Amino acid sequence: MQYEWQRVSSEIARDIESGRIPAGAALPSILRLAQQYGVADHTVRRALRDLRERGLIETLPHKGSYVRTQD
Repeated sequence: MQYEWQRVSSEIARDIESGRIPAGAALPSILRLAQQYGVADHTVRRALRDLRERGLIETLPHKGSYVRTQD
């Protein structure tokens, strides 16, 4: 069984790895992602934290989350 944040994180990671969301692209806002995936905003926040920990995205204060470029 998977938690909702894991499902959201996996789907976003799959989109990043497939190139559907390219390096350097901004992710939608937390509220928009919550609507898109049908979850609460705290679920999206947890998913984004997971993606940051995995090195797939970076979050800039007051600017949002972006897909990291692979070094």
